[in-house]
Amino acid sequence: MNGIAPLVTRTIADSAGEVGCGASVKKWSGHMRVLVVEDEERLAQNVAGILRDNALCAVDIAPDGEEGLFQACSASYDLLVLDLMLPKLTGLELLKKFRNCGRNSPVLVLTARDEKETVVELLNAGADDYLTKPFDLGEFVARCKALLRRGKGEHSPVIQSGPLEVDTVMSTARVGGNRIALTAMEYRVLEYLALRRGALVSKEELLEHLYDFNWERFGNVIEVYISGLRRKLEGVAGKRLIQTVRGMGYSLDQESQPLTANPRGDNR
Repeated sequence: MNGIAPLVTRTIADSAGEVGCGASVKKWSGHMRVLVVEDEERLAQNVAGILRDNALCAVDIAPDGEEGLFQACSASYDLLVLDLMLPKLTGLELLKKFRNCGRNSPVLVLTARDEKETVVELLNAGADDYLTKPFDLGEFVARCKALLRRGKGEHSPVIQSGPLEVDTVMSTARVGGNRIALTAMEYRVLEYLALRRGALVSKEELLEHLYDFNWERFGNVIEVYISGLRRKLEGVAGKRLIQTVRGMGYSLDQESQPLTANPRGDNR
């Protein structure tokens, strides 16, 4: 990819104001977890910054194919952004090994080659989508968001759960048509629960997907966000939208339950 990477980097930097260049991957938090496998450090940092700011993702970076395969198979990622021309292990080899391990996370491949044979080989190996360099910033973010939704079984950007409506493009939430003012982290928690609605989501799963691989140090912040969400959502809905299974996790059910008195005052 020598010779093409600087052009891609300039395209991204000019559009995003050098977003994320030189930033530490470990300091940002989002609602989905993405692995970027890219050997050009500046390009990798710019792509990671764009994903954090536009797709609200926690992003890890791997600088070569071997490290990328190790990280991809060692953690749970919602999306892989994979460069085709990588040292140690090519993107195509990584993709095949990743799929052979039984992993089904969506994979977006970045490639400087757009020949029909290359595209066919990538798709047959298990790629979900691809972009040819240099790529348009808006298209890159849109394709990543679409793959993130598709990976959670969602095709529409608007998720409906009872009276609750979560717009994953506008990053907004409404209850009964009324927009709810949420903090950035409250929204990210709510969107993840909405994408997994009906399922029981543990605190550890939320933490792992809200933060990077240092998530253990954030302790009991989930209870704080759940408490804030309940206060704001239930004040409008008049129903309990987020259920708690003590010691196990949280669930956003489509069948909302009426609010009941809580003599213990436990809002977690």
